[in-house]
Amino acid sequence: MATIEVKHDTRFFGHPLGLANLFGVEMWERFSFYGMLGILPLYLYYSVARGGLGMPQVTATSIVGAYGGLVYLSTIVGAWVADRLLGSERTLFCSAVLIMIGHVSLAVLPGYLGIGVGLSCVAIGSGGLKGNATAVVGTLYDEKDERRDGGFTLFYMGVNLGAFVGPLLTGLAQSEIGFHVGFGLAAIGMALGLIQYTFGRKNLPLRASEVPNRLPASRIPGVTAVVVVVLAAIAALLLTGLVTAANLSDVVVWVVAAASVAYFAVMLTSRKITAVERSRVLSFIPMFIASAAFWALYQQQFTVVEIYSDQRLDRNLFGWQMPVSWVLSTNPVFIIALAPLFATLWTKLGARQPSTPIKFALATSIMGVAFLLFLPSAGGGPNSAPLLGLIGILLVFTIAELLLSPVGLSLSTKLAPDAFRTQMVALNFLSVALGTALSGSLAKYYSVQQEFRYFGTVGGVAIAIGVLLAVISPFVRKLMSGVH
Repeated sequence: MATIEVKHDTRFFGHPLGLANLFGVEMWERFSFYGMLGILPLYLYYSVARGGLGMPQVTATSIVGAYGGLVYLSTIVGAWVADRLLGSERTLFCSAVLIMIGHVSLAVLPGYLGIGVGLSCVAIGSGGLKGNATAVVGTLYDEKDERRDGGFTLFYMGVNLGAFVGPLLTGLAQSEIGFHVGFGLAAIGMALGLIQYTFGRKNLPLRASEVPNRLPASRIPGVTAVVVVVLAAIAALLLTGLVTAANLSDVVVWVVAAASVAYFAVMLTSRKITAVERSRVLSFIPMFIASAAFWALYQQQFTVVEIYSDQRLDRNLFGWQMPVSWVLSTNPVFIIALAPLFATLWTKLGARQPSTPIKFALATSIMGVAFLLFLPSAGGGPNSAPLLGLIGILLVFTIAELLLSPVGLSLSTKLAPDAFRTQMVALNFLSVALGTALSGSLAKYYSVQQEFRYFGTVGGVAIAIGVLLAVISPFVRKLMSGVH
């Protein structure tokens, strides 16, 4: 239980000590998440003889994209539970337990049963943990604390430290022993994260456990009935074949888009928010769109880029074939190296740093440029794409990411109305959900024969969205009502 009130605490590299505990749990959660995700597409489309399930490649990328989208879509559930039932800190703890159960299921349950149970638990648990971990970080700082963006960037380092180590260990275990051993390592990592978080809960502020908009007891039966109806509808769609593995990412795209529109509508029409808060919510709409475009490209690391690494990349290192999933550890290395520089830069610039809309515009455009950098080696044969070339492209991914992702987390806590504190963070993650699901839907248009058209079109559209946001940024800043 959290026991410490917010203070000007500088015990963790100039930041509150509670940040260290959140840094740790997020690090281990990302270790397990990315460790599992690094081998999941291969497990789905590798042949049975190679230890996989033998799915068509298009189906495998649809599942991966849909799964990633559902992780971020489930932040709605986690945010609602936090705001109406348990508070952010308790929801975070319960979600971590569910994630561990999911990874254990992937490790010990065979075939499609393990995929169904494991991915469902990890998706729901990750959604509950992600939004609430971000919200709890936000409680460590006052609204005008200039350490805020720097603190979120340090928190993001924990994310990427886990993301770096996870694919290295699970990928090596998968290539040397088997897929289920790799999934088992992910389960162990999450267990370690849960243990360290339990011991550090006392360093978090009391307001992290507050329930800002508690659900009246009289409404609990109605909410329970809605949950039962939704689960029954999902089961019916799956059993009737209307939703299949092959179209799952497309379905998630439409569900997330509808949920996003509904969420914005609920907030904007609520009587619990002020005129200033309403203006701030409106300002988030264009940045939400740019964020979705950014993540639609960035999350292709787990769909198109992973296929590219498996089939097109020269992974020979002095006679040894590097595991495919190790490519996923490239981006976290750059994050770990560059995040402190960005944190220092934003802190030193203070009020002189670029506005948040400009950061979003730059990030989306730079992400588009990264895809154009695939063009020089497009259309080649197996093992023809140079490893150093892909590493350079992933460096550009990283620069774009640092301009948007940690800043977006911080922004969502600053723009949030008091009555929708955690749910505003969920809206930020919904933009990630939409982009992630799109990464799976877009992947079906990728092939070696169409690489030039694919990379050129996707990259060009992202650049155009970034330029448009830059043009309208003065109007967006006005709507932000003093938030920078």
